[in-house]
Amino acid sequence: MNAKIKIARLSVLSNTILIIIKLIVGIFTGSVSIISEAIHSTMDLVAAIIAFFSVRISDKPADAHHPYGHGKIENISGVIEALLIFSASVWIIVEALKKIINPEHIESLGIGFIVMFVSAGINFIVSKKLYKVAKEEDSIALEADALHLKADVYTSLGVGFGLLLIWITKLNFLDPIVAILVAIFILKEAYYLLKTAFNPLLDVSLSEEEISIITNAISKHSSVYCDFHDLKTRKSGSTKYIDLHLVFPEDMSIKSAHDICDIIEDELESLLKNTDVMIHLESCTHQCTCCNHKC
Repeated sequence: MNAKIKIARLSVLSNTILIIIKLIVGIFTGSVSIISEAIHSTMDLVAAIIAFFSVRISDKPADAHHPYGHGKIENISGVIEALLIFSASVWIIVEALKKIINPEHIESLGIGFIVMFVSAGINFIVSKKLYKVAKEEDSIALEADALHLKADVYTSLGVGFGLLLIWITKLNFLDPIVAILVAIFILKEAYYLLKTAFNPLLDVSLSEEEISIITNAISKHSSVYCDFHDLKTRKSGSTKYIDLHLVFPEDMSIKSAHDICDIIEDELESLLKNTDVMIHLESCTHQCTCCNHKC
Protein backbone atom coordinates (compact mmCIF):
# COMPACT_ATOMS: atom_id res chain seq x y z
CA MET A 1 0.00 0.00 0.00
CA ASN A 2 1.52 3.37 -1.01
CA ALA A 3 1.96 6.37 1.30
CA LYS A 4 -0.97 8.34 -0.16
CA ILE A 5 -3.51 5.59 0.49
CA LYS A 6 -2.16 4.87 4.00
CA ILE A 7 -2.37 8.49 5.15
CA ALA A 8 -5.81 8.94 3.55
CA ARG A 9 -7.05 5.91 5.49
CA LEU A 10 -5.67 7.38 8.75
CA SER A 11 -7.59 10.59 8.07
CA VAL A 12 -10.85 8.66 7.61
CA LEU A 13 -10.34 6.80 10.90
CA SER A 14 -9.45 9.86 13.00
CA ASN A 15 -12.37 11.92 11.63
CA THR A 16 -14.85 9.12 12.34
CA ILE A 17 -13.78 8.91 15.99
CA LEU A 18 -13.88 12.71 16.48
CA ILE A 19 -17.36 13.05 14.94
CA ILE A 20 -18.82 10.50 17.34
CA ILE A 21 -17.23 12.20 20.36
CA LYS A 22 -18.23 15.73 19.32
CA LEU A 23 -21.83 14.79 18.53
CA ILE A 24 -22.28 13.06 21.89
CA VAL A 25 -20.76 15.97 23.82
CA GLY A 26 -22.55 18.60 21.70
CA ILE A 27 -25.98 17.04 22.26
CA PHE A 28 -25.24 16.44 25.97
CA THR A 29 -24.10 20.04 26.62
CA GLY A 30 -26.49 21.76 24.19
CA SER A 31 -23.61 23.77 22.70
CA VAL A 32 -24.22 24.84 19.10
CA SER A 33 -20.51 25.62 18.65
CA ILE A 34 -19.59 22.02 19.58
CA ILE A 35 -22.32 20.69 17.28
CA SER A 36 -21.01 23.00 14.54
CA GLU A 37 -17.61 21.43 15.07
CA ALA A 38 -19.18 17.98 14.73
CA ILE A 39 -20.73 19.09 11.43
CA HIS A 40 -17.36 20.47 10.33
CA SER A 41 -15.73 17.14 11.21
CA THR A 42 -18.47 15.34 9.25
CA MET A 43 -17.45 17.39 6.23
CA ASP A 44 -13.85 16.46 7.00
CA LEU A 45 -14.83 12.79 7.02
CA VAL A 46 -16.61 13.08 3.68
CA ALA A 47 -13.56 14.91 2.33
CA ALA A 48 -11.25 12.21 3.72
CA ILE A 49 -13.33 9.47 2.07
CA ILE A 50 -13.33 11.35 -1.25
CA ALA A 51 -9.56 11.88 -0.95
CA PHE A 52 -9.04 8.19 -0.16
CA PHE A 53 -10.82 7.00 -3.29
CA SER A 54 -9.46 9.78 -5.50
CA VAL A 55 -5.79 9.01 -4.70
CA ARG A 56 -6.46 5.34 -5.43
CA ILE A 57 -7.99 6.18 -8.81
CA SER A 58 -5.46 8.89 -9.72
CA ASP A 59 -2.58 6.42 -9.35
CA LYS A 60 -3.99 4.19 -12.10
CA PRO A 61 -1.85 4.25 -15.25
CA ALA A 62 -3.06 5.79 -18.50
CA ASP A 63 -5.32 3.61 -20.65
CA ALA A 64 -7.16 3.75 -23.98
CA HIS A 65 -10.00 5.85 -22.56
CA HIS A 66 -7.73 8.05 -20.41
CA PRO A 67 -4.52 8.55 -22.45
CA TYR A 68 -3.38 11.36 -20.12
CA GLY A 69 -3.96 9.31 -16.97
CA HIS A 70 -6.49 9.75 -14.16
CA GLY A 71 -4.81 12.63 -12.29
CA LYS A 72 -7.65 15.14 -12.61
CA ILE A 73 -9.85 13.03 -10.34
CA GLU A 74 -7.90 14.62 -7.50
CA ASN A 75 -8.87 18.10 -8.71
CA ILE A 76 -12.51 17.05 -9.02
CA SER A 77 -12.42 15.71 -5.46
CA GLY A 78 -10.94 19.01 -4.26
CA VAL A 79 -13.79 20.97 -5.89
CA ILE A 80 -16.39 18.66 -4.29
CA GLU A 81 -14.72 19.08 -0.90
CA ALA A 82 -14.76 22.87 -1.23
CA LEU A 83 -18.49 22.86 -2.07
CA LEU A 84 -19.14 20.63 0.95
CA ILE A 85 -17.34 23.13 3.17
CA PHE A 86 -19.47 25.98 1.78
CA SER A 87 -22.68 24.11 2.55
CA ALA A 88 -21.52 23.18 6.06
CA SER A 89 -20.63 26.81 6.79
CA VAL A 90 -24.07 28.03 5.73
CA TRP A 91 -25.74 25.39 7.93
CA ILE A 92 -23.61 26.43 10.94
CA ILE A 93 -24.50 30.12 10.49
CA VAL A 94 -28.22 29.36 10.19
CA GLU A 95 -28.21 27.22 13.36
CA ALA A 96 -26.15 29.80 15.26
CA LEU A 97 -28.57 32.60 14.34
CA LYS A 98 -31.44 30.46 15.68
CA LYS A 99 -29.55 30.10 18.98
CA ILE A 100 -29.04 33.87 19.18
CA ILE A 101 -32.78 34.43 18.71
CA ASN A 102 -33.70 31.61 21.12
CA PRO A 103 -30.75 31.25 23.54
CA GLU A 104 -30.32 28.04 25.50
CA HIS A 105 -28.34 27.22 28.66
CA ILE A 106 -25.16 25.21 28.11
CA GLU A 107 -24.32 22.33 30.44
CA SER A 108 -21.00 20.69 31.38
CA LEU A 109 -18.70 23.29 29.84
CA GLY A 110 -15.65 21.50 31.20
CA ILE A 111 -16.29 18.36 29.14
CA GLY A 112 -16.83 20.41 26.00
CA PHE A 113 -13.63 22.37 26.66
CA ILE A 114 -11.58 19.16 27.06
CA VAL A 115 -13.07 17.53 23.94
CA MET A 116 -12.28 20.55 21.79
CA PHE A 117 -8.64 20.67 22.82
CA VAL A 118 -8.19 16.90 22.45
CA SER A 119 -9.75 17.20 18.96
CA ALA A 120 -7.39 20.05 18.06
CA GLY A 121 -4.40 17.97 19.16
CA ILE A 122 -5.40 14.89 17.15
CA ASN A 123 -6.15 16.92 14.02
CA PHE A 124 -2.88 18.82 14.34
CA ILE A 125 -0.91 15.56 14.28
CA VAL A 126 -2.90 14.02 11.41
CA SER A 127 -2.86 17.23 9.33
CA LYS A 128 0.94 17.49 9.63
CA LYS A 129 1.28 13.92 8.37
CA LEU A 130 -1.16 14.66 5.52
CA TYR A 131 0.70 17.82 4.48
CA LYS A 132 4.02 15.95 4.49
CA VAL A 133 2.75 13.22 2.16
CA ALA A 134 0.79 15.75 0.04
CA LYS A 135 3.97 17.75 -0.61
CA GLU A 136 6.07 14.64 -1.26
CA GLU A 137 3.51 13.21 -3.70
CA ASP A 138 2.22 16.59 -5.01
CA SER A 139 -1.35 15.45 -4.27
CA ILE A 140 -4.10 18.12 -4.37
CA ALA A 141 -6.57 15.65 -2.84
CA LEU A 142 -4.39 15.06 0.22
CA GLU A 143 -3.56 18.77 0.44
CA ALA A 144 -7.28 19.53 0.46
CA ASP A 145 -7.82 16.95 3.21
CA ALA A 146 -4.93 18.42 5.21
CA LEU A 147 -6.41 21.89 4.78
CA HIS A 148 -9.71 20.63 6.20
CA LEU A 149 -8.00 19.29 9.30
CA LYS A 150 -5.81 22.37 9.71
CA ALA A 151 -8.96 24.50 9.74
CA ASP A 152 -10.49 22.07 12.24
CA VAL A 153 -7.51 22.66 14.56
CA TYR A 154 -8.15 26.41 14.61
CA THR A 155 -11.90 26.10 14.87
CA SER A 156 -11.67 23.54 17.69
CA LEU A 157 -9.33 25.85 19.60
CA GLY A 158 -11.71 28.75 18.95
CA VAL A 159 -14.70 26.81 20.25
CA GLY A 160 -12.65 25.62 23.24
CA PHE A 161 -11.67 29.16 24.23
CA GLY A 162 -15.26 30.27 23.60
CA LEU A 163 -16.52 27.68 26.07
CA LEU A 164 -13.87 28.84 28.54
CA LEU A 165 -15.12 32.44 28.20
CA ILE A 166 -18.72 31.29 28.73
CA TRP A 167 -17.65 29.44 31.88
CA ILE A 168 -15.89 32.58 33.18
CA THR A 169 -18.48 35.19 32.12
CA LYS A 170 -21.69 33.09 32.22
CA LEU A 171 -22.66 34.72 28.89
CA ASN A 172 -24.24 31.89 26.88
CA PHE A 173 -24.79 34.07 23.79
CA LEU A 174 -21.03 33.83 23.14
CA ASP A 175 -21.54 30.22 22.01
CA PRO A 176 -23.43 30.93 18.74
CA ILE A 177 -21.18 33.95 18.07
CA VAL A 178 -18.13 31.68 18.26
CA ALA A 179 -19.93 29.25 15.92
CA ILE A 180 -20.47 32.03 13.36
CA LEU A 181 -16.80 33.04 13.56
CA VAL A 182 -15.89 29.39 12.98
CA ALA A 183 -18.16 29.31 9.90
CA ILE A 184 -16.61 32.48 8.47
CA PHE A 185 -13.14 30.98 8.88
CA ILE A 186 -14.29 27.81 7.12
CA LEU A 187 -15.74 29.85 4.22
CA LYS A 188 -12.35 31.46 3.69
CA GLU A 189 -10.78 27.99 3.66
CA ALA A 190 -13.35 26.78 1.12
CA TYR A 191 -12.62 29.67 -1.26
CA TYR A 192 -8.88 28.95 -1.23
CA LEU A 193 -9.44 25.24 -1.77
CA LEU A 194 -11.93 25.77 -4.60
CA LYS A 195 -9.52 28.07 -6.42
CA THR A 196 -6.58 25.68 -6.00
CA ALA A 197 -8.51 22.61 -7.12
CA PHE A 198 -10.51 24.18 -9.94
CA ASN A 199 -7.74 25.95 -11.89
CA PRO A 200 -6.08 22.74 -13.20
CA LEU A 201 -9.46 21.63 -14.58
CA LEU A 202 -9.19 24.62 -16.94
CA ASP A 203 -5.63 23.63 -17.89
CA VAL A 204 -4.15 26.76 -16.31
CA SER A 205 -0.38 26.96 -16.83
CA LEU A 206 2.14 26.07 -14.13
CA SER A 207 3.32 28.74 -11.68
CA GLU A 208 5.77 31.45 -12.75
CA GLU A 209 8.42 29.84 -10.54
CA GLU A 210 8.01 26.47 -12.28
CA ILE A 211 8.03 28.06 -15.75
CA SER A 212 11.24 29.90 -14.80
CA ILE A 213 12.82 26.55 -13.84
CA ILE A 214 11.75 25.11 -17.20
CA THR A 215 13.07 27.99 -19.33
CA ASN A 216 16.38 28.10 -17.42
CA ALA A 217 16.90 24.36 -17.91
CA ILE A 218 16.23 24.64 -21.65
CA SER A 219 18.40 27.78 -22.04
CA LYS A 220 21.41 25.94 -20.60
CA HIS A 221 21.63 24.09 -23.92
CA SER A 222 21.18 27.14 -26.18
CA SER A 223 24.62 26.59 -27.73
CA VAL A 224 23.42 23.44 -29.48
CA TYR A 225 19.97 24.51 -30.64
CA CYS A 226 18.69 27.56 -32.48
CA ASP A 227 15.53 28.52 -30.62
CA PHE A 228 12.62 27.19 -28.60
CA HIS A 229 9.03 28.43 -28.73
CA ASP A 230 5.37 27.53 -28.12
CA LEU A 231 6.06 26.52 -24.50
CA LYS A 232 2.83 25.20 -23.00
CA THR A 233 2.31 23.82 -19.50
CA ARG A 234 -0.57 22.38 -17.50
CA LYS A 235 -1.21 20.11 -14.55
CA SER A 236 -3.42 17.06 -14.07
CA GLY A 237 -3.52 15.83 -10.48
CA SER A 238 0.14 15.54 -9.47
CA THR A 239 1.45 15.27 -13.05
CA LYS A 240 2.90 18.34 -14.77
CA TYR A 241 2.77 18.42 -18.56
CA ILE A 242 5.34 20.42 -20.56
CA ASP A 243 5.05 20.88 -24.31
CA LEU A 244 7.47 22.93 -26.47
CA HIS A 245 9.04 23.25 -29.91
CA LEU A 246 12.84 23.11 -30.21
CA VAL A 247 14.56 24.40 -33.38
CA PHE A 248 17.85 22.79 -34.46
CA PRO A 249 20.38 23.70 -37.16
CA GLU A 250 19.41 22.42 -40.58
CA ASP A 251 22.54 20.27 -40.90
CA MET A 252 22.13 18.48 -37.53
CA SER A 253 21.16 14.82 -37.72
CA ILE A 254 17.86 13.66 -36.26
CA LYS A 255 19.74 11.38 -33.86
CA SER A 256 21.86 14.23 -32.48
CA ALA A 257 18.80 16.45 -32.06
CA HIS A 258 16.89 13.63 -30.41
CA ASP A 259 19.78 12.98 -27.99
CA ILE A 260 19.71 16.63 -26.90
CA CYS A 261 15.94 16.42 -26.39
CA ASP A 262 16.44 13.36 -24.18
CA ILE A 263 18.97 15.25 -22.04
CA ILE A 264 16.60 18.21 -21.62
CA GLU A 265 13.68 15.91 -20.80
CA ASP A 266 15.72 14.07 -18.15
CA GLU A 267 16.82 17.36 -16.56
CA LEU A 268 13.26 18.72 -16.44
CA GLU A 269 11.95 15.49 -14.93
CA SER A 270 14.65 15.64 -12.24
CA LEU A 271 13.94 19.32 -11.44
CA LEU A 272 10.14 19.00 -11.38
CA LYS A 273 8.70 15.82 -9.88
CA ASN A 274 6.00 13.90 -11.77
CA THR A 275 6.68 15.62 -15.09
CA ASP A 276 5.73 14.53 -18.61
CA VAL A 277 7.75 16.37 -21.28
CA MET A 278 6.90 16.51 -24.99
CA ILE A 279 9.44 18.20 -27.29
CA HIS A 280 8.65 18.78 -30.99
CA LEU A 281 11.74 18.93 -33.20
CA GLU A 282 11.95 21.59 -35.91
CA SER A 283 14.65 22.29 -38.45
CA CYS A 284 15.93 25.84 -38.82
CA THR A 285 15.44 27.48 -42.23
CA HIS A 286 17.41 30.17 -43.99
CA GLN A 287 14.57 32.58 -43.21
CA CYS A 288 15.00 32.01 -39.45
CA THR A 289 15.58 35.42 -37.84
CA CYS A 290 16.28 34.17 -34.29
CA CYS A 291 18.95 31.64 -35.26
CA ASN A 292 22.54 32.20 -34.16
CA HIS A 293 23.72 29.29 -36.30
CA LYS A 294 24.56 29.45 -39.95
CA CYS A 295 22.16 26.99 -41.53
